[in-house]
Amino acid sequence: MRRLFNNRLHAGKLLAGRLHSYAGRDDVIVLGLPRGGVPTAFAVAEDLAAPLDVLLVRKLGLPGYPEYAIGAVAGEGPCLLNLEELRLLGMPAAALNEEVDREREEIARREVRYRGGRPPPQLRDRIVLLVDDGMATGATMRMAILVARQARPAKIIVAVPVAPQEVYRALAGEVDALVCLHTPHPFHSVGEWYRDFEQVGDEEVASLLARAWRGVPGATISTRICRNNSTAG
Repeated sequence: MRRLFNNRLHAGKLLAGRLHSYAGRDDVIVLGLPRGGVPTAFAVAEDLAAPLDVLLVRKLGLPGYPEYAIGAVAGEGPCLLNLEELRLLGMPAAALNEEVDREREEIARREVRYRGGRPPPQLRDRIVLLVDDGMATGATMRMAILVARQARPAKIIVAVPVAPQEVYRALAGEVDALVCLHTPHPFHSVGEWYRDFEQVGDEEVASLLARAWRGVPGATISTRICRNNSTAG
């Protein structure tokens, strides 16, 4: 299998090529989904000359099997739940509530770590580009769409490098546009399409956001990302 993306930065630059019609507009904002979506969103925002921020949502994982998505959650408001899966699994309400509380605590921690007191962006009447490094079930992105829509933006555009065909089709009707570079079948994981899919940490997310907010050129971002992007064939 051929890896399509050197790393998240490379994937973001390829995505930006499909979003050129939004370049240089003062009504566009790029929102990355932490953590892995932030480097991808950074590259998109840089190429489009658009502001960058984050939209904090979290996947709800099955206890003991965190990669098995049963829904998603934001910092407040209702959760997005896969009710059919929950019925089949027979997950007790108490266990679900514990998972929701745990993920909301993590969202609150990240809010402090990434923003450092910076207020959330204003999305009303703006074109919002929601960017992640890929979608597997689409639960987290669907939660991000719901959160963004509450702010009454002019448009919501989802942009991801890779997603399963069925997830692409399901989400395409929920937003104004969905840009996806590859919809493989069969689909096993997002990471299989990257040469470098090393986990992104809090420090890297906070650093990228701080540099974007200071207007530092993208050539100075993460040494690991830049090195891999320049040497990969």
